Amino acid sequence: MSRIAATVAAFALPLAGLVGLASPAQAATSATATYQKVSDWGTGFEGKWTVKNTGTTTITSWTVEWDYPTGTRVTSAWDATVTSSGNHWTGKNVGWNGTLSPGASISFGFNGTGSGAPSGCKVNGASCDGSQPGDTPPSAPGTPTASNVQETSLTLSWAAATDDKGVKNYDVYRNGSKIATVTGTSHPDTGLTKGTTYTYSVTARDTADQTGPSSGELSVTTPGGTNPPDPGGKVKLGYFTDWGVYQRNYHVKNLVTSGTAAKITHINFAFGNVQGGRCTVGDSYADYEKAYTADQSVDGVADTWDQPLRGSFNQLRKLKKQYPNIKVLWSFGGWTWSGGFGQAAASPAAFADSCYALVEDPRWADVFDGIDLDWEYPNACGLSCDTSGPAAFKNLMQAVRARFGSNNLVTAAITADASNGGKIDKADYAGAAQYVDFYNVMTYDFFGAWAAQGPTAPHSPLTAYAGIPQEGFNSEAAITKLKGKGVPGSKLNLGIGFYGRGWTGVTQAAPGGTATGPAPGTYEQGIEDYKVLKGSCPVTGTVAGTAYAKCGSNWWSYDTPSTIAGKMTWAKQQGLKGAFFWEFSGDTANGELANAIHTGLQ
Repeated sequence: MSRIAATVAAFALPLAGLVGLASPAQAATSATATYQKVSDWGTGFEGKWTVKNTGTTTITSWTVEWDYPTGTRVTSAWDATVTSSGNHWTGKNVGWNGTLSPGASISFGFNGTGSGAPSGCKVNGASCDGSQPGDTPPSAPGTPTASNVQETSLTLSWAAATDDKGVKNYDVYRNGSKIATVTGTSHPDTGLTKGTTYTYSVTARDTADQTGPSSGELSVTTPGGTNPPDPGGKVKLGYFTDWGVYQRNYHVKNLVTSGTAAKITHINFAFGNVQGGRCTVGDSYADYEKAYTADQSVDGVADTWDQPLRGSFNQLRKLKKQYPNIKVLWSFGGWTWSGGFGQAAASPAAFADSCYALVEDPRWADVFDGIDLDWEYPNACGLSCDTSGPAAFKNLMQAVRARFGSNNLVTAAITADASNGGKIDKADYAGAAQYVDFYNVMTYDFFGAWAAQGPTAPHSPLTAYAGIPQEGFNSEAAITKLKGKGVPGSKLNLGIGFYGRGWTGVTQAAPGGTATGPAPGTYEQGIEDYKVLKGSCPVTGTVAGTAYAKCGSNWWSYDTPSTIAGKMTWAKQQGLKGAFFWEFSGDTANGELANAIHTGLQ
């Protein structure tokens, strides 16, 4: 049967039309059903169930049942009739594949949307693992890690699974296909292709031959592929935060395992501090002292106690060896550390000298390709208020360019407040543009739960919309105003947030509703990573080129691969230099937002 024909057949019968199930007593000893996610392309996935006759008599029909969480559903299927009742899904054999002799197996597949995993599986009315009462299948092994990653080989390791009667062995899967069965908790994988991304998972089998749930997935990109820089091409820049190595457990290696490293052109390492009119180190332990073990390291080689450079700086050095087109800039300031720029602006040359000496320190000079200044905000108010005057920013950038010269990148993150008399109007961004390679326009955080009662509004609207709370608070207004002041589009990058902002106590799904305060977040109230929100609060609708979602009394706005694609199209139409984002750790483990920027700017 063709896949198209099978898809039609899959939805031809209503749930009420299914035949009765085999009794649990019979089914428990006669069949198993195992699930595999064959592929995942961000906006959807392909799944597969395999039914096996583990009994001694022929099965003449089979039915597989499972539950998906809200937001995950089957959209089409083949080689089975798939129906649903709410979140409960049922797959029944079609006429030609219901008979299974002892030891035989059959598979059926489907496409779906959402990020949930199946649960509560039953085959012919009994547990899908074929277990008897009291016989527990093994637990999931730990998510595998990769070490000694070479162009054509790597070594996988994982934490052992547990089982009431003992684990017999492990099945290792690469890109959804089983490649090995091993008795230990590691496996060397060879014969790989350089510059290629592979996805690995592991399942355990107990002494009763029951298979437990799959481990989490690991994505690894082998080094050495061809990823040449695009001369005159688009900037695809992400912020890497030095504090992310702590609670977030996000390291430079994650850029490789997620596949993101192959899809970016620049990294802003955030942040260095600005103190006493000088550039200073932000966090020496995270930046260049932390010792990395082999499994944490980009190249699978552990740090030693006496090596001259460790921490994220050394990991960035290793990353650049594998991806030599990536440019790394040390970013100074940010929301918290911008208070020192006023004193720096009083002596621009001395400030520039201090920054050059720090960025070009012999211990890590090869790591950095330039400097980024993130002053929030010149001659205006952020966490604190600056009164340096409208010329201060231009004078500072002129001094930094003079000191760093033409062989280093000099960039700046700048405000996107295009309101009349707003922050763009407070400083000479046009005059300073001649000294920068590009500006990162912070076209996010326009609205958020610092306005605790609302109104709810998307924090990164591309355009204005009816009811927007503040004139000039959208990306189009910011880019238009900067161009109007004389900043060329070829020096402007559009900003994307890899997170959402949200309120609670909201009853209205559409933007503009009232609220009682910030929605709860993992690290901070009112803010949450995209990788969490995509599953916990799926998109309800879109407004002004970005997405919003209401779940319970919480209301969130965030960008998705789809809305990013639209924004990238707009950025190209506007002749912008490219795009940048805050920040890497908010993305999914397979880097779907970074990929959306990459593909959108092609």
